[in-house]
Amino acid sequence: MDKYTDINAKTIDRWVEEGWRWGIPLSVEECEKARQGEWDVVLTPNIPVPKDWFVDFKGAKILGLASGGGQQLPIFSILGADCTVMDISERQLESERFVAQREGYKINVVKADMTQRFPFEDGSFDLIFHPVSNSYVEDVYHVWRECHRVLKPGGILLSGLDNGINYLFDDFTEPLIVKNALPYNPLKNPELMERDIKNDDGVQFSHTFDEQIGGQLKAGFIITAAFEDYNSISDEDATIRFKIPSFWATRSVKQIL
Repeated sequence: MDKYTDINAKTIDRWVEEGWRWGIPLSVEECEKARQGEWDVVLTPNIPVPKDWFVDFKGAKILGLASGGGQQLPIFSILGADCTVMDISERQLESERFVAQREGYKINVVKADMTQRFPFEDGSFDLIFHPVSNSYVEDVYHVWRECHRVLKPGGILLSGLDNGINYLFDDFTEPLIVKNALPYNPLKNPELMERDIKNDDGVQFSHTFDEQIGGQLKAGFIITAAFEDYNSISDEDATIRFKIPSFWATRSVKQIL
């Protein structure tokens, strides 16, 4: 049987082919707006990341961690950053290559599994941009340790985090009915695994506050800012009607010792 991360790589490739929201690369017009200083990026579904969360882009070394798709790294590159994208999905990486060639900038494209040691030297980056994606890995503590290792002292980690609410429900229409226990882990529940593979959901995991926030602190980060976000802005989603946040975004800094 394939490793669960291999299953997820193939699943995300299919999603991209089917028009997945997070696999549609930026248009020529959006890239031109970025050149004019008009841009926004998201770590979570809706709320743009505040501009003051970032470093000065000119010459900054930025890692897009599980951030393929040609949506964020093109903007950072256009603004002058030296960008590397690391993703497990070949289709997402193809989008990065496509936009880079079209817009005339260079990007370092790395296909890698973030459950393994990241293929970078210690202290390689000024900033890591990590949209919601660690819900596809079982061990989040490993991710935080590796992020801390490859950041320079004083480097910034920007993360989008699923807070686990989404995994309680199979259907987001009213009435909301809890169907699943937390933590959600198909590797420990064969019925969940069979159902999720059949539904083409890949292998996903819920993570606790201790893992997502406590894990960053344990790895040595200082969290300097955060906000909550929601699945969408549509009232058709009952979590929106009841104002139940589903995501967190955090800005964390590697301490300078």
